Amino acid sequence: MQATLTYEEIEAGWEGIEPSPRDNGSVEMIVRRPAREEREALESAIFTAEAGLAGDDWLRRGADPEAQITLMNSRLIHLLAGEKSRWAEAGDQLFVDLDISQDNLPPGTRLQLGEVVMEISPLPHTGCTKFARRFGGPARKWVMSEEGQLERRRGVYAQVIQDGLIKVGDRIRKTRSA
Repeated sequence: MQATLTYEEIEAGWEGIEPSPRDNGSVEMIVRRPAREEREALESAIFTAEAGLAGDDWLRRGADPEAQITLMNSRLIHLLAGEKSRWAEAGDQLFVDLDISQDNLPPGTRLQLGEVVMEISPLPHTGCTKFARRFGGPARKWVMSEEGQLERRRGVYAQVIQDGLIKVGDRIRKTRSA
């Protein structure tokens, strides 16, 4: 397990990372959560407007349609978690190489990922105590800073609009701006 980074180490590391693309990004990892505290990395998955990620426990978690799918920036989780095998600990279903900031993807923006179309939710995705336990208190503080919230460092919620298949490596493009 990687040691947690200090706030200053996170800041310095983030400043040294090239920004993700604002459009035409890519799906880097798909993670299904079949039950509480369980994670399965998948090469491809079906996403539906009714169930979100097929086989995920989202429906048992309260099923808010605006919080159906979570996307997190892959460059950021790599900074916090290190090896890719730890990315799933964040609890998100999609890790993407795409600028997910509020400036680039305001609520209502639609994205095409493989066959699937998703719409960005207005709900904020916040760093919980589990996130702090897994990646450290400084990481939670950093993602929830004012700048962190604008950049959506903790991630962003989306809702499935068009059902289909997403595969690791699929391109992500904006189909409609808000």
